[in-house]
Amino acid sequence: MTEAEPVPAAVPNATDSNGTEVLNATAKFVATPEGTALAYGSLVVMALLPIFFGALRSVTCSKSKELGDGGYDSGFRNSADAPETITSRDAARFPIIASCTLFGLYLFFKVFSQEYINLLLSVYFFVLGVLALAHTMSPAMSRIFPESFPNKQYQLLFTQGSGESKEEIVNYEFDTKNLVCLLISSVVGVWYLLKKHWIANNVFGLAFALNGVELLHLNNVSTGCILLGGLFIYDVFWVFGTNVMVTVAKSFEAPIKLVFPQDLLEKGLEASNFAMLGLGDIVIPGIFIALLLRFDVSLKKNSRTYFYSSFLAYIFGLGLTIFVMHTFKHAQPALLYLVPACVGFPVVVALCKGELTEMFSYESSEEVLPASPRITSFPTVSGSPASLAASMETMATGSSPRHRRVLPTSM
Repeated sequence: MTEAEPVPAAVPNATDSNGTEVLNATAKFVATPEGTALAYGSLVVMALLPIFFGALRSVTCSKSKELGDGGYDSGFRNSADAPETITSRDAARFPIIASCTLFGLYLFFKVFSQEYINLLLSVYFFVLGVLALAHTMSPAMSRIFPESFPNKQYQLLFTQGSGESKEEIVNYEFDTKNLVCLLISSVVGVWYLLKKHWIANNVFGLAFALNGVELLHLNNVSTGCILLGGLFIYDVFWVFGTNVMVTVAKSFEAPIKLVFPQDLLEKGLEASNFAMLGLGDIVIPGIFIALLLRFDVSLKKNSRTYFYSSFLAYIFGLGLTIFVMHTFKHAQPALLYLVPACVGFPVVVALCKGELTEMFSYESSEEVLPASPRITSFPTVSGSPASLAASMETMATGSSPRHRRVLPTSM
């Protein structure tokens, strides 16, 4: 599935543990002001974490690719492991592809049993989540393990054909540290698969979002404006114009959204009345904010003006989304508020500093990623567990309009 943002920014109080509306008004839970504030505040914090750290990691992995060194130990060993670049053509057609996929999912849930579809999706996202979380943990694990740790290298290779016609299907490199990360991630995966607990859902969701922000690189600011503008229209139409997005969001049981219970103070960890935030509301603005951080770095002024201005703009836009949703008690297309804020604030800053032309002429693929590869082969996979996790996560969050190495996905 390739979707940018299948879940509205948040859903008001009338939801049960599966995100479905509670129609019986007499049984409807009314969240306390404290519970509501805790839920919305937690969603904002969880949204900011992958954007902030994903943006920092996007700069680090870009520099590692540019210098050709191994300083950033996240599994980037081969050229196929590099961040994936989104061009203006990708950005322009992505809302159309996302709309077709969203409506296709809507028809699927109308025609086929929701139970069997979600069973299949649960297994699928179990694999995605384990790989994405392992990729997220990899740099931290590299620092935790002592230098004396026996870190052996392994390679899993599948080929098709023989002789000159031999073709690599999977070239999967990993080491002992990667295996430890996969083991820990698998424990979380089994927990999610068996219990569908909201904490396990959020762990996977955060991993998906961080990987998306880190590894999806807009090639310039114009492309970012095209992508955000297109998804702005997409979001508004499918939320306000139809019931398609809300229906799919409530039917789709997968870690493609962050959730936090509004009745946590009353019911503890077994709480079931959730506010939710779609991963698309994090990844889509996040990759634009990460681009501005790389632009800050390219200026070589030891300043992060554009990054901080766009980061504050995201906080403002998300806060406005929650305020409007809470006031009108209706699901809101978060990009309606996030896109003008995240684009408008940096543009105003650039105008004030006289750097607007320089900002729009900046080319990330040239300045930071001079040899960014264009993945066109399918279904060949080459690289480390980190690259496979990132590729699969990219599709699971619906953030990448192209370069699907293994599986199609998103929401």
